[in-house]
Amino acid sequence: MCTFCMKLLTQLRFTDLPYRKVNIWRDPEAAAFVRSVADGNETVPTVTVAGHAMVNPSRKELLAAVREHAPHLLA
Repeated sequence: MCTFCMKLLTQLRFTDLPYRKVNIWRDPEAAAFVRSVADGNETVPTVTVAGHAMVNPSRKELLAAVREHAPHLLA
């Protein structure tokens, strides 16, 4: 796991938000999705919040997206 993924995963553990880890190097469909939202690159972490993709977001950016697109997850 890359350092950026580890950092975000560690931060997610303190939020109580549900998440699912996907290894794009073992899942061709996931890799294709990441390339489609990351200008053709396999940049990780790539996160989706209620259908909105974010490439390598900070914790602050991720929480802002949750507040905007999926506030019910912050209950």
